[in-house]
Amino acid sequence: MRIVVDTDVVVAAMRSPTGASAALLILLLSGKATWLLSVAMALEYESICMLADHRLAAGASELDVRNLLNSILDCIVPVEVHYQWRPQLSDASDEMVLETAVNGQADAIVTFNHADYRDAPKRFGIQLWKPAEALREIRK
Repeated sequence: MRIVVDTDVVVAAMRSPTGASAALLILLLSGKATWLLSVAMALEYESICMLADHRLAAGASELDVRNLLNSILDCIVPVEVHYQWRPQLSDASDEMVLETAVNGQADAIVTFNHADYRDAPKRFGIQLWKPAEALREIRK
C-alpha cells in the first residue's frame, strides 16, 4: 500500500502522541506501508513542524522535531513530480499533496482536510482517508 501523508497529520502526531495520527506514523516508520514524499512536501513538513506553536504544543524541542523529520526521511520513498496536474484544488499546499500522490501512484492520501480535496483524488483512482481509516486499512 502506497500512502501520501498530508502535513496536518504529521503535526497532529506531534501534538497528540497517543492519537490515530501518531499510531499511523509509527506503522509507516516501521515499514507497514510505503510512505511517499516529494521534495516540496518534505520542505513543507519541515517549515510547518518547526513552527514554535506546534513544537510548544507537543512539548518538543527543535532537536526532537529534527529527529522526527530525519526518521521520516529515512523511511520514505521519494517521488519526483514530472507532471503538475494543477489546477485541481483551491489550495497550493493541497495541490502538491495531490501531485505527489498521482506521480507516486499512491493508493491513498491521508489528511483531515477532506473538504478541500473534494473528488479530485478519485479522478486519479486515489482514496482519501483520515488517519483512523488509514490505520484500519494498513492493519488488514
